[in-house]
Amino acid sequence: MPNSTSPETLSANNLNAFWMPFTANRHFKASPRLLASAKDMHYRDVDGREILDGTAGLWCVNAGHCRDPISRAVAEQVGTMEYAPCFQMGHPKAFEFAARLVAMMPAGLDHVFFSNSGSESVDTALKIALAYHKARGDAGRYRLIGRERGYHGVGFGGISVGGIVSNRKTFGPMLPGVDHLPHTHDLARNAFSKGQPEHGAELADELNRILTLHDPSTVAAVIVEPVAGSTGVLIPPKGYLERLRAICDKHGILLIFDEVITGFGRLGAPFAAEFFGVTPDIMTTAKGLTNAAVPAGATFVSGKIYDAFMHGPEHMIELFHGYTYSAHPLACAAGLATLDIYQNEGLLTRAAELAPVWEKAIHGLADLPNVKDIRNIGLIGAIELESIPGEPTKRALDIFLRCWEKGLMVRYTGDILAFSPPLIISEEQIGQLFDTVAEAIREAA
Repeated sequence: MPNSTSPETLSANNLNAFWMPFTANRHFKASPRLLASAKDMHYRDVDGREILDGTAGLWCVNAGHCRDPISRAVAEQVGTMEYAPCFQMGHPKAFEFAARLVAMMPAGLDHVFFSNSGSESVDTALKIALAYHKARGDAGRYRLIGRERGYHGVGFGGISVGGIVSNRKTFGPMLPGVDHLPHTHDLARNAFSKGQPEHGAELADELNRILTLHDPSTVAAVIVEPVAGSTGVLIPPKGYLERLRAICDKHGILLIFDEVITGFGRLGAPFAAEFFGVTPDIMTTAKGLTNAAVPAGATFVSGKIYDAFMHGPEHMIELFHGYTYSAHPLACAAGLATLDIYQNEGLLTRAAELAPVWEKAIHGLADLPNVKDIRNIGLIGAIELESIPGEPTKRALDIFLRCWEKGLMVRYTGDILAFSPPLIISEEQIGQLFDTVAEAIREAA
Protein backbone atom coordinates (compact mmCIF):
# COMPACT_ATOMS: atom_id res chain seq x y z
CA MET A 1 0.00 0.00 0.00
CA PRO A 2 1.53 3.38 -0.97
CA ASN A 3 2.35 5.78 1.82
CA SER A 4 0.70 9.17 2.13
CA THR A 5 3.61 10.98 0.46
CA SER A 6 4.05 8.67 -2.51
CA PRO A 7 3.18 10.01 -5.97
CA GLU A 8 0.41 7.39 -6.36
CA THR A 9 -1.63 8.95 -3.55
CA LEU A 10 -1.45 12.52 -4.79
CA SER A 11 -4.75 12.74 -6.59
CA ALA A 12 -6.39 16.02 -7.53
CA ASN A 13 -8.85 15.55 -4.66
CA ASN A 14 -6.34 15.35 -1.82
CA LEU A 15 -4.27 18.22 -3.22
CA ASN A 16 -7.34 20.40 -3.56
CA ALA A 17 -8.34 20.30 0.12
CA PHE A 18 -5.36 22.38 1.27
CA TRP A 19 -5.62 26.13 0.51
CA MET A 20 -1.90 26.85 0.48
CA PRO A 21 -0.50 30.11 1.91
CA PHE A 22 1.32 32.62 -0.30
CA THR A 23 1.02 30.17 -3.22
CA ALA A 24 -0.46 30.24 -6.71
CA ASN A 25 -2.63 27.24 -5.82
CA ARG A 26 -3.81 26.31 -9.31
CA HIS A 27 -0.31 26.59 -10.77
CA PHE A 28 1.23 24.53 -7.96
CA LYS A 29 -1.38 21.78 -7.99
CA ALA A 30 -0.96 21.29 -11.73
CA SER A 31 2.68 20.32 -11.09
CA PRO A 32 3.30 19.96 -7.34
CA ARG A 33 6.69 20.22 -5.67
CA LEU A 34 6.39 17.98 -2.63
CA LEU A 35 9.03 17.57 0.04
CA ALA A 36 9.06 14.27 1.93
CA SER A 37 12.11 14.32 4.21
CA ALA A 38 15.10 16.45 5.18
CA LYS A 39 18.52 16.15 6.76
CA ASP A 40 21.20 18.78 7.35
CA MET A 41 21.55 20.80 4.10
CA HIS A 42 19.09 18.83 1.97
CA TYR A 43 15.46 18.01 1.41
CA ARG A 44 14.27 14.96 -0.49
CA ASP A 45 11.14 15.12 -2.61
CA VAL A 46 8.53 12.37 -2.88
CA ASP A 47 10.50 10.81 -5.75
CA GLY A 48 13.63 10.59 -3.60
CA ARG A 49 15.48 13.43 -5.35
CA GLU A 50 17.95 15.36 -3.20
CA ILE A 51 17.29 19.12 -3.05
CA LEU A 52 19.96 21.51 -1.73
CA ASP A 53 18.25 23.99 0.60
CA GLY A 54 19.27 27.49 -0.44
CA THR A 55 16.73 29.21 1.80
CA ALA A 56 16.85 27.45 5.20
CA GLY A 57 13.23 26.49 4.59
CA LEU A 58 11.63 29.92 4.98
CA TRP A 59 14.68 31.71 6.42
CA CYS A 60 14.29 29.60 9.56
CA VAL A 61 16.23 26.29 9.67
CA ASN A 62 19.48 27.97 10.69
CA ALA A 63 21.16 24.86 12.16
CA GLY A 64 20.17 22.53 9.32
CA HIS A 65 17.41 19.98 9.09
CA CYS A 66 16.43 17.19 11.49
CA ARG A 67 19.23 17.76 13.97
CA ASP A 68 19.27 14.81 16.37
CA PRO A 69 19.61 16.81 19.63
CA ILE A 70 16.50 18.82 18.78
CA SER A 71 14.53 15.74 17.71
CA ARG A 72 15.45 13.93 20.92
CA ALA A 73 14.56 16.91 23.11
CA VAL A 74 11.13 17.29 21.52
CA ALA A 75 10.43 13.56 21.68
CA GLU A 76 11.39 13.42 25.35
CA GLN A 77 9.25 16.45 26.16
CA VAL A 78 6.17 15.20 24.32
CA GLY A 79 6.40 11.99 26.33
CA THR A 80 6.81 13.84 29.61
CA MET A 81 4.39 16.78 29.34
CA GLU A 82 3.01 17.80 25.98
CA TYR A 83 1.31 21.01 27.15
CA ALA A 84 1.16 23.33 30.12
CA PRO A 85 -0.69 26.64 30.37
CA CYS A 86 1.23 29.83 31.05
CA PHE A 87 -1.75 31.84 32.28
CA GLN A 88 -1.25 31.98 36.05
CA MET A 89 0.84 28.79 35.71
CA GLY A 90 4.29 27.94 34.43
CA HIS A 91 6.73 25.16 33.72
CA PRO A 92 10.50 25.06 34.32
CA LYS A 93 11.61 25.00 30.68
CA ALA A 94 9.84 28.27 29.95
CA PHE A 95 11.89 30.08 32.58
CA GLU A 96 15.10 28.30 31.61
CA PHE A 97 14.63 29.17 27.95
CA ALA A 98 13.82 32.80 28.77
CA ALA A 99 16.88 33.16 30.99
CA ARG A 100 19.21 31.69 28.37
CA LEU A 101 17.80 33.90 25.65
CA VAL A 102 18.04 37.09 27.70
CA ALA A 103 21.66 36.23 28.54
CA MET A 104 22.56 36.31 24.84
CA MET A 105 20.64 39.50 24.00
CA PRO A 106 22.27 42.88 23.45
CA ALA A 107 22.66 44.67 26.78
CA GLY A 108 19.42 46.15 28.06
CA LEU A 109 16.95 43.71 26.47
CA ASP A 110 16.17 42.01 29.75
CA HIS A 111 12.74 40.38 29.38
CA VAL A 112 11.03 38.12 26.86
CA PHE A 113 7.37 37.53 26.00
CA PHE A 114 6.74 34.23 24.17
CA SER A 115 4.37 33.76 21.26
CA ASN A 116 4.13 31.30 18.37
CA SER A 117 5.32 33.06 15.22
CA GLY A 118 6.92 36.18 13.85
CA SER A 119 3.49 37.63 13.13
CA GLU A 120 2.50 37.21 16.78
CA SER A 121 5.86 38.56 17.95
CA VAL A 122 5.21 41.74 15.98
CA ASP A 123 1.64 42.21 17.20
CA THR A 124 2.95 41.65 20.73
CA ALA A 125 5.62 44.30 20.21
CA LEU A 126 3.13 46.84 18.89
CA LYS A 127 0.71 46.24 21.74
CA ILE A 128 3.46 46.48 24.33
CA ALA A 129 4.67 49.75 22.80
CA LEU A 130 1.21 51.30 22.98
CA ALA A 131 0.56 49.96 26.47
CA TYR A 132 3.97 51.15 27.70
CA HIS A 133 3.23 54.78 26.92
CA LYS A 134 -0.19 54.49 28.51
CA ALA A 135 1.32 52.92 31.63
CA ARG A 136 3.59 55.95 31.90
CA GLY A 137 0.66 58.35 31.64
CA ASP A 138 1.41 59.24 28.02
CA ALA A 139 -1.66 57.73 26.33
CA GLY A 140 -1.53 60.36 23.56
CA ARG A 141 1.17 58.27 21.87
CA TYR A 142 -0.88 56.04 19.62
CA ARG A 143 0.78 56.35 16.22
CA LEU A 144 2.97 53.61 14.74
CA ILE A 145 5.52 54.17 11.97
CA GLY A 146 6.54 51.35 9.65
CA ARG A 147 8.39 51.40 6.33
CA GLU A 148 7.55 50.88 2.68
CA ARG A 149 8.43 47.35 1.51
CA GLY A 150 8.62 46.21 5.13
CA TYR A 151 7.32 42.78 6.10
CA HIS A 152 6.12 42.24 9.65
CA GLY A 153 3.96 39.16 9.33
CA VAL A 154 0.30 38.81 8.44
CA GLY A 155 -1.65 39.92 11.52
CA PHE A 156 -3.56 43.16 11.14
CA GLY A 157 -0.92 44.96 13.19
CA GLY A 158 1.87 43.54 11.05
CA ILE A 159 0.29 44.33 7.70
CA SER A 160 -0.65 47.81 8.93
CA VAL A 161 2.95 48.77 9.71
CA GLY A 162 4.22 46.60 6.86
CA GLY A 163 4.67 48.05 3.43
CA ILE A 164 4.27 45.26 0.87
CA VAL A 165 1.33 46.31 -1.28
CA SER A 166 0.03 42.84 -2.13
CA ASN A 167 -0.17 41.96 1.56
CA ARG A 168 -2.31 45.03 2.30
CA LYS A 169 -4.54 45.92 -0.62
CA THR A 170 -7.22 43.26 -0.12
CA PHE A 171 -7.91 43.74 3.56
CA GLY A 172 -9.43 47.16 4.09
CA PRO A 173 -8.24 50.26 5.92
CA MET A 174 -5.83 48.60 8.43
CA LEU A 175 -5.06 50.08 11.84
CA PRO A 176 -5.60 53.84 12.18
CA GLY A 177 -2.74 56.19 12.96
CA VAL A 178 -0.04 54.40 10.94
CA ASP A 179 2.45 56.04 8.60
CA HIS A 180 5.44 54.73 6.65
CA LEU A 181 9.04 55.70 6.06
CA PRO A 182 10.32 55.37 2.49
CA HIS A 183 12.22 52.19 1.69
CA THR A 184 16.00 52.32 1.24
CA HIS A 185 16.32 50.54 -2.11
CA ASP A 186 18.26 52.82 -4.48
CA LEU A 187 19.46 51.01 -7.59
CA ALA A 188 20.65 54.21 -9.24
CA ARG A 189 23.30 54.80 -6.56
CA ASN A 190 23.80 51.44 -4.86
CA ALA A 191 23.51 48.69 -7.48
CA PHE A 192 25.89 45.75 -6.94
CA SER A 193 26.83 46.88 -3.44
CA LYS A 194 28.81 44.46 -1.33
CA GLY A 195 27.56 44.65 2.24
CA GLN A 196 26.01 47.92 3.37
CA PRO A 197 25.39 50.44 0.58
CA GLU A 198 27.27 53.73 0.74
CA HIS A 199 24.31 55.95 -0.10
CA GLY A 200 21.02 56.56 1.64
CA ALA A 201 21.60 57.28 5.33
CA GLU A 202 19.70 60.53 4.82
CA LEU A 203 16.53 58.54 4.15
CA ALA A 204 16.27 58.08 7.91
CA ASP A 205 15.69 61.84 8.15
CA GLU A 206 12.29 61.26 6.53
CA LEU A 207 11.23 60.29 10.04
CA ASN A 208 11.64 63.96 11.01
CA ARG A 209 9.25 64.96 8.23
CA ILE A 210 6.65 62.43 9.41
CA LEU A 211 7.04 63.61 12.99
CA THR A 212 6.55 67.21 11.94
CA LEU A 213 3.39 66.22 10.10
CA HIS A 214 1.86 64.24 12.97
CA ASP A 215 3.48 65.80 16.10
CA PRO A 216 6.20 63.66 17.74
CA SER A 217 4.23 63.48 20.98
CA THR A 218 1.63 61.28 19.23
CA VAL A 219 4.09 58.65 17.99
CA ALA A 220 4.55 55.51 20.07
CA ALA A 221 7.02 53.46 18.04
CA VAL A 222 8.94 53.01 14.82
CA ILE A 223 9.35 49.46 13.52
CA VAL A 224 11.84 48.34 10.86
CA GLU A 225 13.63 45.20 9.78
CA PRO A 226 17.37 45.84 10.11
CA VAL A 227 17.63 43.97 6.79
CA ALA A 228 14.34 43.73 4.92
CA GLY A 229 14.21 40.08 3.89
CA SER A 230 10.91 39.04 2.33
CA THR A 231 10.77 42.05 0.03
CA GLY A 232 14.04 41.04 -1.62
CA VAL A 233 16.96 41.60 0.78
CA LEU A 234 17.16 45.38 1.21
CA ILE A 235 20.27 46.21 3.23
CA PRO A 236 20.41 49.39 5.32
CA PRO A 237 22.77 52.09 4.04
CA LYS A 238 25.72 52.95 6.26
CA GLY A 239 24.59 55.19 9.11
CA TYR A 240 20.87 54.72 8.45
CA LEU A 241 19.95 52.70 11.54
CA GLU A 242 22.08 54.94 13.74
CA ARG A 243 20.09 57.96 12.55
CA LEU A 244 16.78 56.26 13.25
CA ARG A 245 17.95 55.45 16.76
CA ALA A 246 19.02 59.06 17.40
CA ILE A 247 15.74 60.53 16.14
CA CYS A 248 13.67 58.12 18.24
CA ASP A 249 15.73 58.93 21.32
CA LYS A 250 15.30 62.66 20.78
CA HIS A 251 11.50 62.38 20.75
CA GLY A 252 10.88 59.61 23.29
CA ILE A 253 9.78 57.14 20.62
CA LEU A 254 10.38 53.40 20.98
CA LEU A 255 12.47 51.73 18.26
CA ILE A 256 11.45 48.18 17.35
CA PHE A 257 13.70 45.88 15.33
CA ASP A 258 11.97 43.01 13.57
CA GLU A 259 14.70 40.36 13.71
CA VAL A 260 12.53 37.41 12.77
CA ILE A 261 14.88 36.80 9.82
CA THR A 262 18.14 38.42 10.96
CA GLY A 263 18.13 36.92 14.44
CA PHE A 264 20.22 33.90 15.46
CA GLY A 265 23.32 34.22 13.34
CA ARG A 266 22.09 35.15 9.88
CA LEU A 267 24.46 38.13 9.52
CA GLY A 268 27.45 36.66 11.36
CA ALA A 269 26.52 38.00 14.79
CA PRO A 270 23.84 36.61 17.08
CA PHE A 271 21.54 39.51 16.17
CA ALA A 272 21.53 42.35 13.66
CA ALA A 273 21.46 44.78 16.57
CA GLU A 274 24.97 43.63 17.47
CA PHE A 275 26.11 43.44 13.86
CA PHE A 276 25.11 47.06 13.20
CA GLY A 277 25.86 48.34 16.71
CA VAL A 278 22.34 49.72 17.24
CA THR A 279 20.18 48.41 20.08
CA PRO A 280 16.39 48.77 19.85
CA ASP A 281 13.95 49.11 22.73
CA ILE A 282 12.00 46.07 21.53
CA MET A 283 13.12 43.18 19.33
CA THR A 284 10.93 40.56 17.66
CA THR A 285 12.21 37.07 16.82
CA ALA A 286 10.91 33.68 15.65
CA LYS A 287 12.22 31.34 12.89
CA GLY A 288 15.73 30.46 14.10
CA LEU A 289 14.53 30.62 17.70
CA THR A 290 13.72 26.90 17.60
CA ASN A 291 15.35 26.05 14.26
CA ALA A 292 11.71 25.88 13.07
CA ALA A 293 11.30 22.44 14.66
CA VAL A 294 8.31 23.72 16.67
CA PRO A 295 6.58 27.05 15.93
CA ALA A 296 7.62 29.77 18.37
CA GLY A 297 8.15 33.50 18.61
CA ALA A 298 9.70 35.78 21.20
CA THR A 299 9.49 39.52 21.79
CA PHE A 300 12.31 41.06 23.85
CA VAL A 301 11.91 44.33 25.72
CA SER A 302 14.15 46.62 27.72
CA GLY A 303 14.03 46.75 31.48
CA LYS A 304 12.50 50.22 31.43
CA ILE A 305 9.54 48.92 29.43
CA TYR A 306 8.94 45.91 31.66
CA ASP A 307 9.32 47.97 34.83
CA ALA A 308 6.74 50.49 33.64
CA PHE A 309 4.07 47.79 33.96
CA MET A 310 5.15 46.51 37.38
CA HIS A 311 3.06 48.89 39.47
CA GLY A 312 -0.28 48.71 41.24
CA PRO A 313 -1.62 45.78 43.27
CA GLU A 314 0.60 42.71 42.93
CA HIS A 315 -2.36 40.38 42.41
CA MET A 316 -3.51 42.25 39.27
CA ILE A 317 -2.52 41.22 35.74
CA GLU A 318 -0.10 43.83 34.36
CA LEU A 319 -0.59 43.18 30.62
CA PHE A 320 -3.78 41.69 29.23
CA HIS A 321 -2.15 39.86 26.36
CA GLY A 322 -0.95 36.33 25.61
CA TYR A 323 -1.52 33.14 23.65
CA THR A 324 -2.74 29.66 24.56
CA TYR A 325 0.57 28.28 23.29
CA SER A 326 2.93 30.92 24.73
CA ALA A 327 6.08 29.14 25.94
CA HIS A 328 4.73 25.79 24.73
CA PRO A 329 6.75 22.99 26.38
CA LEU A 330 7.72 21.44 23.03
CA ALA A 331 8.85 24.81 21.68
CA CYS A 332 10.93 25.46 24.79
CA ALA A 333 12.53 22.02 24.55
CA ALA A 334 13.31 22.57 20.89
CA GLY A 335 14.62 26.07 21.61
CA LEU A 336 16.96 24.95 24.39
CA ALA A 337 18.40 22.19 22.19
CA THR A 338 18.76 24.69 19.36
CA LEU A 339 20.70 27.12 21.56
CA ASP A 340 23.03 24.26 22.53
CA ILE A 341 23.77 23.53 18.87
CA TYR A 342 24.35 27.21 18.11
CA GLN A 343 26.81 27.42 21.00
CA ASN A 344 28.59 24.10 20.49
CA GLU A 345 29.07 24.59 16.75
CA GLY A 346 29.72 28.34 16.74
CA LEU A 347 26.83 28.89 14.34
CA LEU A 348 25.86 32.35 15.59
CA THR A 349 29.10 33.76 14.17
CA ARG A 350 29.84 31.26 11.39
CA ALA A 351 28.24 33.48 8.75
CA ALA A 352 31.01 36.02 9.37
CA GLU A 353 33.59 33.40 8.38
CA LEU A 354 31.69 32.37 5.26
CA ALA A 355 30.62 35.86 4.20
CA PRO A 356 33.65 36.56 1.96
CA VAL A 357 33.17 33.25 0.12
CA TRP A 358 29.44 33.91 -0.17
CA GLU A 359 30.02 37.46 -1.44
CA LYS A 360 32.51 36.39 -4.09
CA ALA A 361 30.25 33.59 -5.30
CA ILE A 362 27.06 35.61 -5.62
CA HIS A 363 28.73 38.63 -7.24
CA GLY A 364 30.33 36.24 -9.74
CA LEU A 365 26.91 36.18 -11.42
CA ALA A 366 26.85 39.94 -12.10
CA ASP A 367 27.45 39.64 -15.85
CA LEU A 368 24.73 37.08 -16.53
CA PRO A 369 21.77 37.99 -18.76
CA ASN A 370 19.03 40.15 -17.22
CA VAL A 371 20.81 40.62 -13.88
CA LYS A 372 20.39 44.25 -12.81
CA ASP A 373 21.54 44.08 -9.19
CA ILE A 374 23.20 41.78 -6.68
CA ARG A 375 23.38 42.48 -2.96
CA ASN A 376 24.61 40.54 0.03
CA ILE A 377 25.33 40.68 3.73
CA GLY A 378 26.27 37.83 6.05
CA LEU A 379 24.66 34.69 4.63
CA ILE A 380 21.84 36.54 2.87
CA GLY A 381 21.86 37.48 -0.77
CA ALA A 382 19.61 38.59 -3.61
CA ILE A 383 19.78 38.76 -7.38
CA GLU A 384 17.41 41.28 -8.92
CA LEU A 385 16.36 40.59 -12.50
CA GLU A 386 14.99 42.66 -15.34
CA SER A 387 11.27 41.98 -15.55
CA ILE A 388 9.71 40.65 -18.72
CA PRO A 389 7.65 43.56 -20.11
CA GLY A 390 4.02 43.11 -19.10
CA GLU A 391 4.75 39.92 -17.15
CA PRO A 392 6.21 40.83 -13.75
CA THR A 393 7.57 37.95 -11.63
CA LYS A 394 7.55 35.52 -14.57
CA ARG A 395 11.32 35.58 -15.13
CA ALA A 396 12.08 34.87 -11.48
CA LEU A 397 9.44 32.11 -11.41
CA ASP A 398 11.03 30.49 -14.45
CA ILE A 399 14.46 30.50 -12.81
CA PHE A 400 13.01 29.24 -9.52
CA LEU A 401 11.45 26.28 -11.33
CA ARG A 402 14.63 25.54 -13.28
CA CYS A 403 16.60 25.52 -10.01
CA TRP A 404 14.09 23.09 -8.52
CA GLU A 405 14.51 20.73 -11.46
CA LYS A 406 18.28 20.93 -10.98
CA GLY A 407 18.03 20.00 -7.29
CA LEU A 408 18.17 23.43 -5.63
CA MET A 409 15.53 25.26 -3.62
CA VAL A 410 15.62 29.06 -3.80
CA ARG A 411 13.01 31.75 -3.15
CA TYR A 412 11.70 34.49 -5.35
CA THR A 413 9.76 37.64 -4.58
CA GLY A 414 8.71 39.75 -7.51
CA ASP A 415 11.62 39.42 -9.94
CA ILE A 416 14.16 38.99 -7.16
CA LEU A 417 15.83 35.70 -6.26
CA ALA A 418 16.59 35.46 -2.54
CA PHE A 419 19.07 33.18 -0.77
CA SER A 420 19.52 32.37 2.94
CA PRO A 421 20.91 28.84 3.42
CA PRO A 422 21.31 27.01 6.72
CA LEU A 423 24.34 28.30 8.60
CA ILE A 424 25.98 24.87 8.30
CA ILE A 425 26.48 25.28 4.54
CA SER A 426 29.99 24.41 3.29
CA GLU A 427 32.12 26.42 0.88
CA GLU A 428 31.66 23.65 -1.67
CA GLN A 429 27.89 23.87 -1.31
CA ILE A 430 28.00 27.64 -1.75
CA GLY A 431 29.74 27.02 -5.05
CA GLN A 432 27.17 24.39 -6.04
CA LEU A 433 24.32 26.73 -5.14
CA PHE A 434 25.46 29.61 -7.31
CA ASP A 435 26.70 27.41 -10.15
CA THR A 436 23.16 26.00 -10.34
CA VAL A 437 21.59 29.47 -10.21
CA ALA A 438 23.94 30.68 -12.96
CA GLU A 439 22.99 27.76 -15.17
CA ALA A 440 19.28 28.43 -14.62
CA ILE A 441 19.66 32.16 -15.40
CA ARG A 442 21.50 31.42 -18.65
CA GLU A 443 18.85 28.92 -19.72
CA ALA A 444 16.04 31.33 -18.94
CA ALA A 445 17.54 34.22 -20.91
